[in-house]
Order: sequence, then structure tokens, then C-alpha cells
Amino acid sequence: MVYIYKKIIGKVPYYYLRVSERKGSRVIAKDIAYLGNSIEELRKSLDNLPPFKEKIRKAHKTIHKFIESNHYLEQVASMKWKRDPFIGDSLAGIEACKLHFQSVFKKNDESTKNEILKNFVIEFAFNTASIEGNTITLQQARNLLEEGLTPKDKTLREIFDLQNTEKVFLSIIGSDEEPSHEFIIRIHSGLMENIDARRGYRTTDVRVIRANFKSTPAPYVKTDMGILLRWYDDNKKKMHPLAVATIFHHKFEVIHPFMDGNGRTGRMLLNHFLMQNGYPPVIIHRKLRSEYLENLREADKSDLTKATIGEYSPLVLFIADELSEYYWNIFL
Repeated sequence: MVYIYKKIIGKVPYYYLRVSERKGSRVIAKDIAYLGNSIEELRKSLDNLPPFKEKIRKAHKTIHKFIESNHYLEQVASMKWKRDPFIGDSLAGIEACKLHFQSVFKKNDESTKNEILKNFVIEFAFNTASIEGNTITLQQARNLLEEGLTPKDKTLREIFDLQNTEKVFLSIIGSDEEPSHEFIIRIHSGLMENIDARRGYRTTDVRVIRANFKSTPAPYVKTDMGILLRWYDDNKKKMHPLAVATIFHHKFEVIHPFMDGNGRTGRMLLNHFLMQNGYPPVIIHRKLRSEYLENLREADKSDLTKATIGEYSPLVLFIADELSEYYWNIFL
């Protein structure tokens, strides 16, 4: 396997073309060509390596992803950013994704953008539903949302779950609507269409299984949601948008304003806030469900009106890593 290897010496990057081969039980890696210490040098060097042309071609997707992500990281590094205490060193990766999202993805023709967004929403719908126990596989989700093929032996609830997620996600693209009681209830109602007839904030108490918190008592749900919306208004200009969106997501889950669908609604709102601020949407992957829930639990110690770094940084960094790691697989 051929790939690009990056070595940092004294803050200067050095790029190498590296090959790794399995020999018995061992994987041996060796550098086969020096490519320079900038992305531009790297590009030119790759075009002048005839002996490795076929290997480079076979690894095109991996190499292209590396080049583009590092190209935008280099651009971001040349800009001055205000350091965010919640995000720390992950800030560059987030801003590189935003820069590419705005300067490349959004300038694609409509057909290309729609195809990319379709791929995203399938992956997003599959993962956000799976976190809540939906058993439809990724391939079945793709068949359902691309071809309209209903999976066998799956409940109508599971099918509507994915279809509703796609519909609601597409409805928030390009929306500048500020969060409000009405907006949040509308998002939830769309996600619960044909699944749960209960609309609006819950009027009875609910116990969240395996949680470290007690959800808001029913008579105070609207009051606490009002407090959360005011917290958002007070902090949206003071903190990084990803930090605000993530912390809002957690506090929303603690209030647990609906009888069902709180997790799916919270993750949809997270993406609404990100896109509203020019950032690409994020997928929280099913395979990382345990880590995701653990980071949510770590933040449970926080008060509804407070957001301390110690309690929230692990969750914010988790979301930041999910965004910067996965973005290039879909939007490139």
C-alpha cells in the first residue's frame, strides 16, 4: 500500500511517499521518495515519479484526501485564529473543513452538491437512527433512500425513522432560522411523523435509562428550554460555534423535552447550528456510540446555565474530531 507520510521537524512539515507491505505477521513500512516540505512541492513531485506511477494511481483516493486536507490545513495555519479553550489544538482541523466547505463544496454545480449531500444524509440518517437502536443496515438505508426499496423484516417505525431524518435534514439546509420553542418543536414533529403522535413538549415525567442526570420535571420543561435558548443567545457570539452547538446539544438532552426522539432531535439541531454558521454538518458514528454517551455523561455535572471547560471539553473535542476526521470522506 502506498500513502503519503508527514513528518514534522521544528514545525516544518516534510512529506514522503511511503509503502507498507505485510511480511508474515509483520507490516514493514519504508519511504520510497521524498516529496518536499509543502503541498505544492508534494503535488509536483508526485507528477515526476514514473517508477511509482501505477502504485500512486491505485492509491489515488487516499493520496487525494491527504493532499486536500493538508492543503487547507496549511491555509488555515497562515491565518490568525482566536484560540478556543474548549477546542484547543483541534481548531485548525475544524477551520480547514469550513474553508473547503465554503470555497469548494458550495461552488460545485447543483447536481454535484445534491449528490454529495445525498451521500451525507444517508450516512447521517443511518448512524443517528442506529444510535437509538434502529436495526436497518447502511446498505438497506442506501437502498431505501436512493431507490425507494423497503427493507424486509424491518418495522415501519424504523423505515419512517430514516425517511423522516432525510426530509428534516434537507429542510434545514440553508436555513437561517434562529432556535425558538416553535422551531425545535417543528424539528421534533418532523422526525416523529408516523412514529409518535405526541407533539410539543412533554407533559409527564420521563426517566432516562442509564443516565447520570434527572431530566427536567414536566411542569418546568418549557421554562428550562427558555433558559437554554437564552443561554444560546448570550453565548453564540462569545464562543466558537462548534462549542456552542455541542454544549446546547448536551443541555437539550438533559432537559429531555420530549417523550421520544430527544437524541435524534438534538443531533439535528447540532447540525442546524453548524451549517447556520458556515460549517459542514457532522455525523456521530454508531461505532463510537459508547464514547459519545460517555462524553455526554461527563458533562452531566454541569449546571443548565454554566459551561465549564473541564466538564465540556471532552464532548466538544469528540464532536470536533468526528467532523474533521470524516468530512473529507464525504465532501471532497
